[in-house]
Amino acid sequence: MKVPFMDLAAMHAPIAEDVVQLVGELAVTSAFIGGRHVAAFEEGWAAYCGTAHAVGVANGTDAIVLTLRALGVGAGDEVLVPANTFIASAAAVSAAGATPVFVDVDPVHLQVTPDTLEAARTERTRAILLVHLYGHIVPPAAIAAYAQRHGLLVVEDAAQAHGAIWEGRKAGSFGVAACFSFYPGKNLGAWGDGGAVVTDDPALAERIRSLANHGRAGGDHYKHAEIGVNSRLDALQAGILSLKVPHLDSWNAAKNEIASLYRDKLAGLIVEPPEGVTSAWHLFVVRVADRDGVRERLGAQGVQASVHYPIPCHQQPAYGVAAHAPVAEAAAGELLSLPMFPSMTSEQVEYVSAKLVEALPS
Repeated sequence: MKVPFMDLAAMHAPIAEDVVQLVGELAVTSAFIGGRHVAAFEEGWAAYCGTAHAVGVANGTDAIVLTLRALGVGAGDEVLVPANTFIASAAAVSAAGATPVFVDVDPVHLQVTPDTLEAARTERTRAILLVHLYGHIVPPAAIAAYAQRHGLLVVEDAAQAHGAIWEGRKAGSFGVAACFSFYPGKNLGAWGDGGAVVTDDPALAERIRSLANHGRAGGDHYKHAEIGVNSRLDALQAGILSLKVPHLDSWNAAKNEIASLYRDKLAGLIVEPPEGVTSAWHLFVVRVADRDGVRERLGAQGVQASVHYPIPCHQQPAYGVAAHAPVAEAAAGELLSLPMFPSMTSEQVEYVSAKLVEALPS
């Protein structure tokens, strides 16, 4: 049996005809930048996340950069970032002019905790970038209380957590702002790059919108209040995302059912979400010895597995800084991402699980 890592074509099939109509409309109107499709998506995405505002931007990295800049986080400031995330989380902090400080994680869920944050906090710390890795929300109550005690901003990196839920609230509704990527492989993916910031703060939303549009002020096309960038969600991607949002909850529910099937076969190996979290299961990650060998043996049996992320951020050549992150470092050599997509069948789950057990070192 051949089991792909993901199947985007199956997710796109239900909207294919509507996308053709969308492209036809844009070909006629030439309304490629801004316009009604972007406005409609922003309104719909804010409502979905349970926030007052959403601002579409070019990608998820820009979403973080623009949010930090709009919050005044920059040169001389430090931002606490988990060591075991995609480098974009840290690179966005650097691009905003601030310094990422890498934080270790707990050994069960591989998420930051008040204790791991405290171990890295200094008098220069301004913010926490809370990364909901693999689709698992970091339970926000303890983090929020910690941040409040020390006067820190909490910005969610929700790029992997579209539609994930903690105690009835969606990812994106916990921090001062939350940043999403719509890279095609995400739970809500565009047909190209895209991103958004959601927030309840109207002034913050307006400043992010201005910074993303060359610093234009008050909607005046010719007046630029500050140095901004060109980071806009285009109409085609916004229209496609709007077509996909109504499917997101059912896709996530299907992933949770698949996770339950995996759980029956692979208990003890899975990086599980914390109690109270309904994960979006962007990635289905297990911890195994001889990870690279296991992946090779799975591939020989037709199972396409992947690795996220084999090098902790602080050990990347781009940073190469000292950090006390023994848990993240140990996990990096053991993490293996198994196939996970909404149209995955029980037979495929059974096959992947069986072949994984066979591939484990004796």
